[in-house]
Amino acid sequence: MKQHILVIDDEGSIRELLGTFFQARGYRVSSASTAAEALRVVEDTLPDVVLLDLLLPDADGLELLENFKQTHPDLPVIIMTGMGSDESLLKEARTKGAAGYVSKTDPLDKLLREVELQFPSM
Repeated sequence: MKQHILVIDDEGSIRELLGTFFQARGYRVSSASTAAEALRVVEDTLPDVVLLDLLLPDADGLELLENFKQTHPDLPVIIMTGMGSDESLLKEARTKGAAGYVSKTDPLDKLLREVELQFPSM
């Protein structure tokens, strides 16, 4: 069975790019553009890993991360940000349970490595 990735980002081009990228590597991909939509997807079809943008139109990504960790403590959530590598933000994300943290400007291979770390048996 294919591993399921949920991409949460308000930018359609990012959702499309990541969907195409991960599908080409054998993953099943769902996407959401808002926190409300993401919460529904997680409840309906629990993904194996979440790629979460920090800035969403209806919620702060770190608050959504906390929600996911409260309801699904074992769900790996990788934070994506367009703000580059901010050490205090990275520390806060890790404290709140993030499995990883990548900048949207990083090469996609770095994001792929972060995802693959969540599936050690693959």
